[in-house]
Amino acid sequence: MSIQSEPSFRDSVDLMFNRAVALMDLPRGMEEKIRVCNATYTVRFGVRLRGHVHTFTGYRSVHSEHMEPVKGGIRYSPAVNQNEVEALAALMTYKCALVEAPFGGSKGGLCIDPRDYEEDELERITRRFAYELAKRDLIHPSQNVPAPDMGTGEREMAWIADQYARMNTTDINARACVTGKPIHAGGIQGRVEATGRGVQYALQEFFRHPEDIAAAGLSGSLDGKRIVVQGLGNVGYHAALFLSQEDGARITGIAERDGGLFDPEGLDVQAVHDWMQNHGTVRGCPVGELVEDPNLLLEEECDILIPAALEGVINLGNAGRVQAPLIIEAANGPITAGADEVLRKKGCVIIPDMYANAGGVTVSYFEWVKNLSHIRFGRMQRRQEEARHQLLMNELERLDRYMGDAWSMTPDFKQKYLRGADELELVRSGLDDTMRTAYQSMRAVWHGRADVHDLRTAAYLVAIERVARSYHAKGL
Repeated sequence: MSIQSEPSFRDSVDLMFNRAVALMDLPRGMEEKIRVCNATYTVRFGVRLRGHVHTFTGYRSVHSEHMEPVKGGIRYSPAVNQNEVEALAALMTYKCALVEAPFGGSKGGLCIDPRDYEEDELERITRRFAYELAKRDLIHPSQNVPAPDMGTGEREMAWIADQYARMNTTDINARACVTGKPIHAGGIQGRVEATGRGVQYALQEFFRHPEDIAAAGLSGSLDGKRIVVQGLGNVGYHAALFLSQEDGARITGIAERDGGLFDPEGLDVQAVHDWMQNHGTVRGCPVGELVEDPNLLLEEECDILIPAALEGVINLGNAGRVQAPLIIEAANGPITAGADEVLRKKGCVIIPDMYANAGGVTVSYFEWVKNLSHIRFGRMQRRQEEARHQLLMNELERLDRYMGDAWSMTPDFKQKYLRGADELELVRSGLDDTMRTAYQSMRAVWHGRADVHDLRTAAYLVAIERVARSYHAKGL
């Protein structure tokens, strides 16, 4: 099979879906109902920029409304097209089902390179795109809730939320029309880091299971593991930073679009990120050794490979040369269906995208709930928790005085124990619990069924079963 016969991203999603449903006994017609995309809206709008009218093309696809609202990011990229958006919407359906976020799947995209425009121009383009979608209820707190994706972030979400509020002046829940907003505009602590933090929690959960570690031909913990990260954007940066600073992993390689950096002893992730922020490139970075062809880092010997940028970067052309025994898909669709088969035959364990990068939608769910409840997490219970902990602390201090040198508390125990959880800690706790529970549901299928040999198929089986149950509850 040649690289020319590589299936498209959308075909890859369908192939993986078909591989899973072949192992299921769904009611007649249910397989097709879950697979197909319900609707895709294409919009073409004009914005006057630099003395001329520029026409832009955007999409918003709704894959499944088994639960509402539907949820999914909006990406800005010159490569955006209908097939990509529909494939991403399908992945969102399965992702939300897998992590038990009460949403259907949706996705949006604008065919634009944001680097070509000034900030004020991007704002005008974004607001017009938001207007076109909102007037058709494709942005709405109870029907369709976008979020950031590739090429967008807090800034664009704030513009979209404000545009919706201007169009719906009496909607008390207007802020819930979009997630991933800045804190001062109704966002939630921990959302920016959420996808990268989710990748960390996913790997931590994987390494809690000796049987799974052995399946990847590894041993021990994350401490000291050699990791190559492809893409140091928001997701790759946070995943690499947390894994290196908090889990002791060594980030030996970082691949970017114009080159890569390598150091077998481990790269300083923060230093590389700061250099890229200031210079827009890894070239000239004093950290590590420059690798002219960043694709070579995907084939570098390491323990864990984290593709965290574009889809299809591991394909039939390079899958045979990938040496990592464990790959975690921080991006959407970084491994094609053909490459997936090659890697599995080699014994590589793949932690699939629909699980690995679900941290974003999980914390978006928390933000949506916060916006609807109109109160930040922890505001009601934090001081009450501290007061209850103080009661116990008073008793321990009394015992401390009574027992003398025979028993004493560690110096910083009191300070740590008395402190009630703030919003960031609660968000991280909820995300950690979500990633653990979702992995265990996949793992139960992976190890519990003789006809399931990989985590991706297990993830699809869990997700499709949950979607089918939702449709059944609706009467289908």
